[in-house]
This record gives sequence, structure tokens and C-alpha cells, in this order.
Amino acid sequence: MPTPGASPQDTDTDRTAAVLAVCLPALSRALDRRVARDLPYPRLPEAQLALLRLVADREGVTVRECADALWMKPNNVSALVSALTEQGLLERRQDARDKRVAHLYPTDTARSRLAEVGDLKAGYVGEALESLTDGERDALGSALGALQSLTRRLHPATH
Repeated sequence: MPTPGASPQDTDTDRTAAVLAVCLPALSRALDRRVARDLPYPRLPEAQLALLRLVADREGVTVRECADALWMKPNNVSALVSALTEQGLLERRQDARDKRVAHLYPTDTARSRLAEVGDLKAGYVGEALESLTDGERDALGSALGALQSLTRRLHPATH
């Protein structure tokens, strides 16, 4: 709710923030539900998916680095690593200099599944974009850089 005496720019910013805070999670949930419905295997829990995505983006990352990037406790990340390793989706490789440190790598199966999920999501969004007007698609395309910048500002450790 705008404060008395707020400028029109403040009001626009507040409205944009409120709409994004509702719209983006709803978009994510809708995509996740479609993916879960169409995958030939059970969808991983979100925390496991987040860890797999991070490891795929930053191969060789350590548990500590993952914990920092995901804002989780290292022991919780270790539990996720164990579960994903047991499922054949993640590899641990000991550091050559410090045997207490393990570096994480996605397996070929994990890479394949992440790509499959990414392809499904891109397909769903592509279908939805086709139903929009040219102006709506242009507006979304113009906003992509700003959305990426907003994401980095809200969660800088993951980028």
C-alpha cells in the first residue's frame, strides 16, 4: 500500500514488486506441475533439484560452496549430496590436496534429466508465448535482462 505523499514512481515500484512477488512463484509452480505430470520418472524434491542445477552450472563446487550459494546448512547439503549420489545423479571426487574436501559433479544421467526438464519447461513457455500478442511477447523479451538482474540482486551468491 503506498504511503501518503509517495511519488507516482514509488507507487509504480510498489505495484511492480507486489505483482512480481505473486506472479513469478505462480509461474514456477505451474511449470513444476506440468513437468511432474509429463516426466516418465518421479520429480526430485526442489532442494535436490536446486543442488543439481547448481552443481551442473558450477562443476567441481564443494559442499560448503553449495551451502553458501543455496543459503543452507552444510550438513543439510551433505544429506542432499548423499541422496543424489545414491540415486546415481551426483559424483563426489576427493580434493587432491585436502582429502576432507569433496568436489561435486553431475552424472550423465543428471545432465540428461536436467536437460529434459529444461526442454519441457521451455516448450511449455513457448506454447504460452505463442498465445500472447506481439506486444506482450516484445514486452517480456525486453524485461528479460531486468529480471535476470533482479534475480542476481535478490540472491547474489548463486550467480
